[in-house]
Amino acid sequence: MKRPSRSTLTSAVQRLRTYSPYALAGVLAASAAVAVAHLVASLLNPQSSPVLAVGSKVIDSTPTPVKVWAIEKFGSADKVILIGSVLAGTLVLAAVAGILARKRPAVGIGLTVFLVGLAGAAALTRPQVELLDVVPALVAAVLGPLSLWWLVRALGALEGPSTASDAEPGSSRRGFLIGSGGLLLGGAAAAGAGQWIYKSRSSLSNIDLPQAAKTLPALPDGLEVAHPGISSLTTPNGKFYRVDTKLSVPIVDQNSWSLKVDGMVDKELEFSYDDLRDMMLEEFDITMTCVSNEVGGKYIGAARWTGVPLSKILDEAGISEKSDQLIGTDVDGFKIGTPMKALRDGRQAIIALGMNGKILPREHGFPARMVVPGLYGYVSATKWLTRLTATTFADDKSYWTERDWATDGPIKISSRIDTPKGLSAIDPGRVAIGGVAWAQNEGIERVEVRIDGGAWQEAELGPDVGINYWRQWYLPWDAKSGSHQVAVRAFGMNGTEQTAVRKATFPDGSSGIQQIVVQVA
Repeated sequence: MKRPSRSTLTSAVQRLRTYSPYALAGVLAASAAVAVAHLVASLLNPQSSPVLAVGSKVIDSTPTPVKVWAIEKFGSADKVILIGSVLAGTLVLAAVAGILARKRPAVGIGLTVFLVGLAGAAALTRPQVELLDVVPALVAAVLGPLSLWWLVRALGALEGPSTASDAEPGSSRRGFLIGSGGLLLGGAAAAGAGQWIYKSRSSLSNIDLPQAAKTLPALPDGLEVAHPGISSLTTPNGKFYRVDTKLSVPIVDQNSWSLKVDGMVDKELEFSYDDLRDMMLEEFDITMTCVSNEVGGKYIGAARWTGVPLSKILDEAGISEKSDQLIGTDVDGFKIGTPMKALRDGRQAIIALGMNGKILPREHGFPARMVVPGLYGYVSATKWLTRLTATTFADDKSYWTERDWATDGPIKISSRIDTPKGLSAIDPGRVAIGGVAWAQNEGIERVEVRIDGGAWQEAELGPDVGINYWRQWYLPWDAKSGSHQVAVRAFGMNGTEQTAVRKATFPDGSSGIQQIVVQVA
C-alpha cells in the first residue's frame, strides 16, 4: 500500500485546522440553543424540550420489531440511549452547519433553522399539544442561528479579507473566545438550571397518602430474609420496573387534574384528585408484569397498591353492554385499551393513588394509574391517567394494538431463578436455588426444579399473599464441583402448567422454561 506523501498529510492537517473551528462553532451554537430551550421547557412542559420532542417522535415512528429489540437489548437504559443518539445526531448536523457557514453563512444558518424546525414540528404533532409547547423550539430558533452567525463572523475576520466577514481583525479573536466561552458556560448553566427546576417540580414530599378504609394485614417476612438473592416479597418503589414511551416523566398538577369517564356510558363523570382521595380507598396486593418481559426477565414487580376499585366508577357511570373495551388516556394523549370483560369478571382492577404505603410516584403514574391483575401492562396499566372511555375494539384502537400487539394480553404463568445467577461461580456445598413464580388471577400451586436434566423436584414455597401476587420459592441443593444446568417451571391453582414452548415477547408475551448454567468450584 502506497503511503501518503508529506504534502498530502500537510494539506489534510491544514484543512482540519481550517474547518474544525467552524464545526466547533456549530456545535457550541446548537448546544447552547438546546440547553436554553430545555430550561424554558422545564418551566412550561418538559416534554416540549427539543431533544425530547424529537426523541418521542422517533419512538412513535419506530417499527414494533425494533422497539421490542431495543427493550430486550437495553432494558430501562433504552431512553438514555435514544436521547443520547438524538443529541449526538443533532450535534453532528450542527457541526456540518458550522462548516457550511464558512463560505455560505446563509446555508449554514438555514440548516440550523431547519434542525430547530424539526423539533418544533415534533412538539406540535404530540397528541395533547398546547400552543406553549412550541415556545422552547422558537427560543432555540432564535438563539441557535444568532449564535452561529456571531461565531462565524468572528472566525471569518481571523482568516482575513478573503472571507465574507466585515469584522475588525483586531477584535475577532477576542470576540470568538468570548462568544464561545459564553455559550459554553451559559449552556451548561441553562442545562443545569433546567434539570434542577424539573426535579424541584417533580417533588411530591408535601402530599400524603390518605389512610385506606379497607386495609390488609402486614406482609410477612419473605424468603429473601433466610435466602439472600431471592427477590424481596415486596418490590421497593425505587426498584420497580418502568417501561413506557415517556422520555421525560410528566409533571402533573394534582390541583388542576381530573379523571373523566365518557363514551358508551349512561352518565358521564368527572373526578378531581380530592374526589378520589375522599372515596373509600382499599389496599390490594398485586404483581405487575410487562409484556416485554422475556423468560427469566426482570420486568415484573410486586407491590401493595392503595386505590379505588374500578368497578365502583364503572358502575356509577353505567357501562353499555355493547362496550367491549375501556380506553385509558394519559395526560399526553397516549391510549391503552383494556378488554371490558376483564374489568367485569370480579378481579380487583383499581385506580391506584398509592404504592407501598406512599403516594404514587411520578415515575409510576401520579396522580392516578390503572392496575389490573392478570393483564400485561400494555393493555391495562395506563399511567398519568386522565380519561376512561367505554368503546369497542371495532371503533377504536390504542397505541399498542395499532402496532399489531394482541388486544387481550393475559399474563402467562411463568417462573424465574433469582439465585444462583446464570453463569455464576459458586462454592460447593449446601446452597439454595430460589426465585419467584407468578400466575396472576389464578395463583401458584407448586414450583418444580430440575438439575442436570434429572427428575423434577418440588420446591418449597414462600408466603401466600394471594392469587394476584407472585410466590417465592426455593430448593436446597448439595452443589458438587462442575458445570450444572438448572431449570424451573410453575403450576397454577387451576392446573395451568408453564409451557416449555419458547415464544418471543411479540405479540402477546413470552413463554418457555428458564434454564441456567452454574459453575461450582
